[in-house]
This record gives sequence, structure tokens and C-alpha cells, in this order.
Amino acid sequence: MNREDLIKIAGDFIENSPDNYINEQLAISPDLVGMKIFEAPLFGFGAPDDAYFNLFKRDSIIGQHYMLPREWLPGAQTVISFFLPFSLAVKKATRKTRLWPSNEWLHGRIEGQAFINRLCAYLSGSLNDAGYTSLVPSSDERFWAQMNAGPNSKHPGLSFTSTWSERHAAFVCGLGTFGLSRGLITVRGIAGRFGSIISELYLPADERQYEEVSEFCSMCGHCVKRCPVGAISIEEGKNHSICSAFLDRTTARYSPRYGCGKCQTGVPCESRIPPKTNQ
Repeated sequence: MNREDLIKIAGDFIENSPDNYINEQLAISPDLVGMKIFEAPLFGFGAPDDAYFNLFKRDSIIGQHYMLPREWLPGAQTVISFFLPFSLAVKKATRKTRLWPSNEWLHGRIEGQAFINRLCAYLSGSLNDAGYTSLVPSSDERFWAQMNAGPNSKHPGLSFTSTWSERHAAFVCGLGTFGLSRGLITVRGIAGRFGSIISELYLPADERQYEEVSEFCSMCGHCVKRCPVGAISIEEGKNHSICSAFLDRTTARYSPRYGCGKCQTGVPCESRIPPKTNQ
């Protein structure tokens, strides 16, 4: 199996899987039946021994709890990362909303993540069937993520962190760089979601077309203005606590769904790398 085979398998799954379309049973409203969640994928491939992975163990970046590719899979030869851009329907609806998330974004965030989990399992299974041991870190029993560190937290002193980061893996694999909102800006923009697989299949690593971690961000400040609760600033970037508190409010309002999406839509980096500004 080569990279073209893998990309084709993923593309066919995304285009043809009924899970990438909102069905009548799941639709928040009748007008959303049949809505497509994601467009064609963007893939990146990285080396498991890339020096950046080791840097992520620094407390100032992620921390010692972050697991390296070969801690997940000792025989790892490739880290496979992908970005799924949201469909125009999801992005267009979210541009129009001021405070609360659009129904389209709620579907994209929740049903969209469920679809990515299925895609990761499908690709990992295809690689395993082809004779290349592979796994999905976010679905592995060793994966954990922690938001606010409360008195009863399993990992005292840690907050807004996890043992594997899709965005950081995507950065290493050449898919993009970080923006003020802490999202990753790709050539297809920031509005979408990421997934990754670690495999014993060797595929050459992509050459990163950037050197700095925030190279694609124009620092224009549009995401600062779009945030409904002031969780982003030019000086400090994103305040995770403020953002998380607002997401809790959306959970209370829209449970079992939640989301926002303002900082990823209606901004110059929504669907592309933004032009540089003098701001």
C-alpha cells in the first residue's frame, strides 16, 4: 500500500459513507437532512522520530505525559495525519451566527467527530488487513484528555491537555501551523477537524513548507472579534478556560451536542492560508 492508495481509500469512504451525511433520525431540523459534513481530505505524513515530537514532551508545550509515536507503537514507521474541511453548508451557516452555534456546526462538531472516529478505524483496519500493524491513538485505551483540573481530577495539576494531540501531529506532518485561536491553519483553511493513525507501513515524510509554528497566521485579529466571549486576544492568543466555560454553556443549551465555531468561520483563514497584513 502506498500513500495514493491510502488517500483514495479515505476519499472514497468520505464521499460515499452515509455517516458523512445527516440522516432523518439525527437531524436537528428537517432542512438539515442530507447535509454533507466534510469535503475531500488533506493528508500529511510524518516520521515517528521527528525531533518535534520530542519537543512536545516539554512542560511548556504539552508535557511529559505526551506519548511519542513509538511509545504508542514500538514498530512505528509513519505518522499519518489528515484534515477534513467542513462543507460549505457548515461554514456558511456558522458565519451568520453571533453568540450560539449554528445547528450545522453542532452536527459538524458531534456527528462530525463520530465520523472521523469511524474513518480512522476504517483506515487503520485497512492497513492492518494489508499486513501493517497500525493504531489510532485517540481510540487507544492509553489515551486520555483532561480539561479543567478540579479537586477530583485524575491528573492533578494538568488542564487542557492529553496524551496525544491531533493538531500537533498535523503540524509535524506538514499540514499547517497554529493560529491565534490555537487551531491549525492548512492550505484548505482552519474550519475542519483532524485525525491521525500510527502505522508500521513506511511512507516517506512530507517536507514541511514552513519553519515557524504560527507562520501561516496573519495576526489580523478577525478571530478575536468573532469570539462571542472574548476568549482570544492578539497578545495572549486563546484563553482555554474562558472558551471551555462557554462550551459548557452550549452543552447546557444543546445537550447532547455542543460547539461554537466562530473563530474558524467568517475569518480570512476559514478556507485558505490568509494573506499577510500590516496589522
